[in-house]
This record gives sequence, structure tokens and C-alpha cells, in this order.
Amino acid sequence: MTDLLVYGATPGGIACAVRAAREGLDVVLVSYWPHLGGGLVNGVSLWDTFYDGARSPIFDEVRDSIREHYRRTYGADSEQYHAALPGHRLTDHATGSFEPSVAEGVFEALLEPHENLLVLRGHEVTEAEVEGRMIRRVRVMARNGSRDSWFEAATFVDATYEGDLLALAGAGYRVGREGRSEYGEAFAGKLFAKKQLSTLEGTFADRPMRMNTSPREAFEGRLNLRTWMLPTVAILEGSTGEGDCAVQACNYRLALSRDPANRRPVERPASYDRSLYTHFSPDAGIFAIGLINNTCCWNGGRPIAWNFDYAEADGNTRHEILRRHRDFAVGALYFLQNDEAMAPAGRARNQEWGLARDQFPDNDNLPHECYIREARRMVGRYVLSERDGLVAPGQKRAPIHSDAVAFTEWPMDSVQCLPETLTTEEGEVIPEGAFFLSEESRPGQIPYRCLLPKELDNLLVPVCLSCTHVFWGAARLEPVWLQTGEAAGFAAALSAKQGIPPAQLDPGELIRTLVEHRFMVSFFNDVDPTDAAPWVPAVQYLGTLGFFDGYDALPHEPLGASAETWADRWKQLSPRAAALDPNLTRGESALQVFRDLRK
Repeated sequence: MTDLLVYGATPGGIACAVRAAREGLDVVLVSYWPHLGGGLVNGVSLWDTFYDGARSPIFDEVRDSIREHYRRTYGADSEQYHAALPGHRLTDHATGSFEPSVAEGVFEALLEPHENLLVLRGHEVTEAEVEGRMIRRVRVMARNGSRDSWFEAATFVDATYEGDLLALAGAGYRVGREGRSEYGEAFAGKLFAKKQLSTLEGTFADRPMRMNTSPREAFEGRLNLRTWMLPTVAILEGSTGEGDCAVQACNYRLALSRDPANRRPVERPASYDRSLYTHFSPDAGIFAIGLINNTCCWNGGRPIAWNFDYAEADGNTRHEILRRHRDFAVGALYFLQNDEAMAPAGRARNQEWGLARDQFPDNDNLPHECYIREARRMVGRYVLSERDGLVAPGQKRAPIHSDAVAFTEWPMDSVQCLPETLTTEEGEVIPEGAFFLSEESRPGQIPYRCLLPKELDNLLVPVCLSCTHVFWGAARLEPVWLQTGEAAGFAAALSAKQGIPPAQLDPGELIRTLVEHRFMVSFFNDVDPTDAAPWVPAVQYLGTLGFFDGYDALPHEPLGASAETWADRWKQLSPRAAALDPNLTRGESALQVFRDLRK
């Protein structure tokens, strides 16, 4: 019997296991893969986030440890260290780059010191025994057949990208897209959406320049977020909004190097089929993102609709689907570098790249895992939808949730889903299912209810959490999952302390625990959750209770005319509420209310 069993050594799963172990729980972490760290050690080698600040302790620790590696190894003035830091917020989209092997080393160091944390590599959960509303035990098998054991636990966490444990235990889930009318989502279902470069006039370093950035509020300095250049601007004819089984395409994020000493030539795969790539433009190139040490992780080679059966497939079928995706990615690279259909100059530029010899040396220099953008999504006790990522009526921020354990800030988005295109009158080819709502999306909150299945009381799901396909684009990022995973670890620890399953926790107590550990659960432009000021947790907590209607907390300004409104809100929450002094700052006032609500 153990306190907690976590299935899935994704970043979210590792954050959950480490947090629970640090809180004194006996933890078992089961990993299907021998290498730990999920997407961040398999080619997602940059931080997919529009926010450059602190968000939760283990996320901050991982991010800072990666940066420190480059500072310590190459020096504070080195190109490598500066590439690991975010670039200027308004002039580029760089959020900090790193090599997969460096991220893996950081995760291994994070797990190492905990004697109460058992890691089972190369194992899978194959069966779950459920009694009433509780998982009692799960069967864990070694992939090589050397181990077959049952593990009992008080709490279970599904941190896989596929949602395998929640499915085995009988929790409700969805694979595919909701219809437009199901949750009233404009971008749901079958969709053709037009993007265009946004053009905002501005100045930087005292010189005028044309900024291709969105959202406008971020460009104008009213939203402390990074900007993007290709917002979706229109839904086109042919968008029926009909739901289906389609999910976002996935791909292998190949690690490529243009350093001759580290570059391994790309060989033609045995299964190579040239016809799969003839749609490429003759000028198509290798778009290098996350460039560091002359190494990047290529986000190309993305076959459409090959993954629809992946989530529910058996092991052998999954492996075949993954093999086809891997060969497609390598074949696409080979085509770009060698096929005569490519323009000679572009072909020569593409030949500057090869597989990075120093990455994935035990796997033929190919990532161990495919980048699974979307598989199962749990249908939990609350389903986040498009409205949760947009400004709420009567407010200046997205809808507020009193049980928020994390926040989103990446725009709601999706890559192509169906292998269909629409050609506009101007000749622009629009891929089906792709959208990027960088102009209208706003930081949202993830409720604790989205980690809880309806059917079970001792299962937490911080990765395949409860949301629609449209909102999934804002939630499916590793910074978010590091935060929801750590929140699940805190929930498991509180549950063990109180002797109750996670579903019976008082959400207020959990949220207060999180904010006191410097979680950002309410996004504010002007509050650093790691600031030692005593009012910081109070502002974060009251941000979940409707005390702030916008993204500016203004903690150092007098409460002023808001004193009466705040006092009325306080009275709704506590019998000990009193009048608030309008001359106190908003931070001091928040602390007064917070101390009362903690009692």
C-alpha cells in the first residue's frame, strides 16, 4: 500500500510525484518510457508560453535550473545562456530555448533525492480495480515481461498524455471535437479559419517600426504577455461546426543540428513514399525554432489524420501509428533536402541541417516519444470551454473560478485536424481545423473540478483535464501541466493528512495552500507570486473570489471607492466580515480579508 501512484512521467506527472514526496507521501511513479520528462525531453525544446514570469514552485525550479545549466556551462555573457532566456517581449516570440538532453538531466536531478519516491521505468498500468467510487489498486506490468504487480494506493493520478488510467478506471472522456452548439463555441467542430498578419504601429528603442503582433492589449502595454503575429480573423464558408472524431495532428519533433561536427546526414527511410510530400512548396524550408548550440527542434513532418485511432488503440497498433509518424517526419526532411521538386537554393539551405548526434544517442538520434497534441480529454466535474478563455460579460478578465488551481495564458488554438483545405478567392489555401485566437484569448483559470472525474473520488487528472477541443489549445502546454501536476500533488498530500479522498477536499483550503506556496492561480499584470510581501497570497486567493474584475491588482493603491463593494463581497463569504478602510492599500485590504477566511 502506498499513499500515491502517479501514472505518466510527463513533466506534469513528475511535478506531481516530486511535490507529494516533498510533502512526506510515499509515492510510486510509473513511466511507460525508460526516459522521463515527456515532451520537454523529446523535442518541445522551448517554453510554449506567452508569460515570462513565475507561476508555481516546480515549474520555476525546472525553468531556472535549465537556465542555470547554460550560465554555469558557457558563462553569463554566452550566446547559449542568452538563448535560454526569453527575448524582448514585443519584438520576438522567443521564450527560452534548451536542448532535450539538458531538460532530461534537470528532471532526473529533480527526482533523485527522494527516498520515498519509487520510479518504475518501462512499465505500464494495464488494469484498474474499482470499488464504488474508489480505485483500490492497479496492475503494473513491465514492458519486457519481467514484472507483474498490483499496487494499492490511497490516491491515483493519471498524468499520461493519452488518459489511459482514467479510461481503465471507467471515468468519462471525449476523443474528437464537440459540435458548435454543444457548448456554444464559435470555433468548435469542422472549421476553416483565416489568419493574417496583424499590423500595429508602434515604436521600439526610439525608432518607428511596424509590429506584426497580437493581442493588441499586450502590444500597448496593458497585458503582461508576449505577442504573436498570426491571429485568426475570420471563420469562412464551409465551416459547418459539426462535431467529429478528429483531433489535432501530432508529430515527432526532430532535433536538428547545423554544426558540421554534430550534424548527422539524414538517410532515406526504408518506408519512404515520395508521394506523401509532393504537396510541399518548392521553396519550403526548415523553420528552426528553439535554436541553441546550433541545434533546434523541428516542428515539421506532421501527417494529418493519421492519429485518429491512437488514443483508443492497443499497444501494438499504437506502436505502428508512432512508427508511421516517425518515418513520415524523417521522410519529409529527406524530401526537403534531396528531391528535385525543391528549388536548388532552398534544397541547399535545407541540407545545412542534420540529426543532432548528441541528442537521443541511444535511439538512432530520434526522439523516444511522439508529440501527442491531443488524445483523450476527460469530461469532469466542470468542462472548460471557449467562453472560459474570453473576457467575461461585465468584467475585464476571463470567467473567475473559486477553485482555480492554475491559469492559462497561451491562446486557444489548434493545428490542422482533417486532410482538407479550402482555397479562397485570393488563392490562399486554408487548412481545416487550424485556428489561433491570439487577439481575443485572455488568461483564464483552471478549476480544481477539471482535475476530478465525475465517477471517481480518488483519481486526479492534471494532464488530460476536462475541457473542450477549443479550450484544449490553451491548456495543452507543459508550463500549465507542470502547474496542474504540482497542484495535484498538493491535493494528494492534503487528502492523506485528512484521511479523505481528493474529491472531498475543501477547495478553499487547497487554494490557500497553493497561494501560500507562491502559486499564481489568478493572473495579474502587476503581481509576482514569488514576492515575499505578505499580501501576495491574499491577492492571488481573492482573485479566485471575484474581488478583482480585471488583470490589474493595483496592490499599492488605496482601496478607495471599492471598499464598500469589497466589504459586501466579504460578508457573503464570512460571518466575521467588517467594514474596510478605504485608505488602506488594496494589498493590505486583501490581506485583512484573507486572514479572516483562513480561520
